[in-house]
Amino acid sequence: MKILIADDSRVMRQIVVRTLRQAGFGDHDLIEAANGQEAFDLAKSEQPDLVISDWNMPEMTGVEVLRKLRAAGNDVKFGFVTSESTPEMKEQAEAAGALFFIVKPFSAERFDEVFAPILG
Repeated sequence: MKILIADDSRVMRQIVVRTLRQAGFGDHDLIEAANGQEAFDLAKSEQPDLVISDWNMPEMTGVEVLRKLRAAGNDVKFGFVTSESTPEMKEQAEAAGALFFIVKPFSAERFDEVFAPILG
């Protein structure tokens, strides 16, 4: 399986990758995007099985990426790992089709709980 990790912070992408490995998902093909436009382009070209996205990124926010993918008919499994969390953000994410909303800081246990049903 292929997982796309989209976050404008290189350090945060590394933390997500490390936490995925700690949660037992390190054998998946992990690809990274540094901004929203790159995430959208890679989601189209690489056809990942799952997109883990930050909310606030340059060029396009995570929820804009999700909405644009859905508008293009792409139904990739998509969710957020973000430091901000308001009820409005969660509502927007859910309305756009997000499967999960994980708030930083997170743990390997939280990743396992969320991703095990998605990744099998």
